[in-house]
Amino acid sequence: MSPYLSWTLDPSVLLGVGVLAAGYVTWWRRAREPGAPHPPGLGRLALYFGGLLAILIALVSPIDRLGDQLMVMHMAQHLLLLDVVPILLILGLTKGLMRPVARQAHALETRAGFFAHPVFAVIAYAGFMWLWHVPALYDAALHNSWLHALEHICFAAAGTLYWWHLISPIRSRYRMAGLGPIGYMVSTKLVVGILGIALAFAPTALYAFYAHHPHYWGLSPAEDQSMAGLEMALEQSIVMGIALVVLFVQMLNESEREARRAERFEIA
Repeated sequence: MSPYLSWTLDPSVLLGVGVLAAGYVTWWRRAREPGAPHPPGLGRLALYFGGLLAILIALVSPIDRLGDQLMVMHMAQHLLLLDVVPILLILGLTKGLMRPVARQAHALETRAGFFAHPVFAVIAYAGFMWLWHVPALYDAALHNSWLHALEHICFAAAGTLYWWHLISPIRSRYRMAGLGPIGYMVSTKLVVGILGIALAFAPTALYAFYAHHPHYWGLSPAEDQSMAGLEMALEQSIVMGIALVVLFVQMLNESEREARRAERFEIA
């Protein structure tokens, strides 16, 4: 049996994306004025709007409706909000774009204390994934639209905070150096990947919400859950692998720059 397909076109989501798009374009054009330092290019614009497109795909496209019928599609929605959206939106930012709010961002980071620390970002990222996949809470979110919206906000917020510590265009007081970013990435992705494996190999279907649905695409609830778990574990592995390569290259480049500075100092 085929699932029901439709666009949800949630007005609140469309309005929010419209505000984010208008605000970014205004800042992007201002940052490209003659004489402005670190002007953003068209690539940054494309990355940011790619993030906005990912929001629309997750929350108003047929994926949103499919998520109410198949766990594997609901998982795709969560992973978009947790990783894809934050990565693209943050990569769309530059020092020039952030200059008007850089001081406020640093002040907020200072006032936030532990909540702005990378350790908290790891706890929030992995913790929300485990918490919202507790069967009672997962089923409750699918039955209650407000709770479901809160779930999405938790994933988007945790993902944004998590990736901000890795790819933020402005320097943080908690800047990680050396092997710090690699440990940060590996520890988080392994913890979430374990959850995916647990879902994939659970002996029975854990979520009552899907248990009474028809076998869409010929998948039983247990098979649907298994595919969702494998999807989570595979996505976390792929993202971790790509990020580790990038972080390793950045670490080597940083080491080379430090070596060159040391050589110039010795020569001087």
